[in-house]
Order: sequence, then C-alpha cells, then structure tokens
Amino acid sequence: MTFFDLAIKVLKEENTALPFMDIWGIAEKKGYTKELKTKGKTPWATLGARIGDEVRHNPKSIVGVTNDYPLRYYIKSQNVDLTIKIESSTIETAVVKEVKAKYLERDLHKILNYYAHYYLKCQTKTINHSVSTKSEFGEWVHPDIVGCYFPLNDWKSEVYELSSVIGNTTLKLFSFELKRELNFSNLRASFFQAVSNSSWSNEGYLVAANISKDTEFRSELSRLSSAFGIGVIELNIEDPDSSDILFRAKTKDILDWETINKLVGMNDDFKEFISQVKIDISSKKIHKKEYDAVPNIESLVK
Repeated sequence: MTFFDLAIKVLKEENTALPFMDIWGIAEKKGYTKELKTKGKTPWATLGARIGDEVRHNPKSIVGVTNDYPLRYYIKSQNVDLTIKIESSTIETAVVKEVKAKYLERDLHKILNYYAHYYLKCQTKTINHSVSTKSEFGEWVHPDIVGCYFPLNDWKSEVYELSSVIGNTTLKLFSFELKRELNFSNLRASFFQAVSNSSWSNEGYLVAANISKDTEFRSELSRLSSAFGIGVIELNIEDPDSSDILFRAKTKDILDWETINKLVGMNDDFKEFISQVKIDISSKKIHKKEYDAVPNIESLVK
C-alpha cells in the first residue's frame, strides 16, 4: 500500500474532510500503517506531501481540498458536508512539537543544496555570517546560501562562446534566505531580510521547511512575493524531491555591482564564490568541488 492509497482508504471510510495528520492518526489506530511499504522517521509528513502533491498537480484527482486551516482532504464523489469540522486530534499538536524540536536551520542547508542543484541547475555555496568583517548588520546584507546557474551544460559550445563575446551568457546568480518556519509571527522580518539580502542577485528566494497553510497567510505571502519579486520555496524534510516553489522569483537582468563589491569586501565566503564563478566562466568548466557538496537522496533521508 502506498501513502496515497492509505489516505484514500481512510477518507472513503470516514466519509468526511480530514487534515492529513488526522488521516494518519486514524490509519495508525486501525492498523493500516502496517501495510505501508516504507515509513521513514516522520511518515505522517510523507503522507501530507503525497496527498498534497496529488491535489496540487492532478486536476482530475479524486481527492479535493478545503481552503480553511488546517487544509482538509475529502473524496469528491462522496457527499461530504464541508461545513462540518472534526475536532483536530492531539496528533497535530504532537507532530508540530516534534518537527520544531527535530531540526535546526543549519540542517536545512543540505536539503536546499540538493534541491537547488537538481531543480534549479544551480551550484551553491554557504555564506558563513560569522566571518563577516561587519557582523553587526551582516544578516541583513548577505544571505545564508548563494548560487549560480551556468549555461555550459545546456548550450552548444559555439553558442556559449558567441554569447560570451557579446556579453550575454545568461549566467544567473541566486540568493537564498533560510528559515525553519514561516508564519505571521515572523513573516515581515523574514521576508524583508530576504529582500535586503537579495538586492545584488538575479533571483532571490525565501526558503523554509514549515510554511503556514493559513489562507490569509498564504494570500499575504503571495502579495509580498508579487510586490517585491522574492520567490518562496517550501522544503520537504521527509522527501526533498517533493520540495516545491510556491512562488517564483522575478528575474532581474541587471546585477547590483555596488552591493556585490560591498559583499566581497565584507565576507570571505562570498569573495571565494565570486572568484570561482569568474574562473568557471573563463575556463568553461564547472569546478564542483569548490562549491557546497550535493548530497545524494539516500543520505538526506537517512
């Protein structure tokens, strides 16, 4: 039985709309979770990711979702009264506490490195704030991780050489600001920190593993993203391949060279990143060992 099959089974039997954590709780009480092929350390998170992906990416899915919080899933063909809300079990509270205690912000770096490499075709480098010469305002100047997309592997050598001659290689520099979670309590500070830290780059992203699904919160997050051009990535700590770009960043064609120059003078990690990008462009070869290591999926899951 797959996670999605398990969700379908519970929803059909209960004949009501349920949050994914309650689906997991009911399945566990009925012994259905024993039929799963794999579970992992946080199987309820995998269940949420699987059913969420199905609903988001398959318009013909037999499962529907409500707009309230927490999101509740139901079988479209059943006559479900969506105005009735089952009192959420203690599973949700326990799960939230477990997630908050389970990882630190720095633990998300490897997941972002993996996602950026495979889904943004980006070489990344962690920027250590502690080595900045002006650390008192460093966190509002440079991001947690920077990255670069090189067109070397996507373009024919002749095209790349010609683009270099005319000064247009479509090289793209990224800025990533990492947070463990995003909700109304830290939205403003986190978002505008990302705005400040990404002014130099082509694309800037605010990244978190636990982003509130509250309808009003998502609406405000969408508004801010549209207004300031900052993208939002939600990392899936249980299944990194199910991480998702909630809102894409607006691409800026012109880099802020004054800020780049300032960052090079402030932080050695950023200086090394800029130097390496220049070397790779000139040599037409990406020296991957000079960037953050890209973990394999097995090590991330472990």
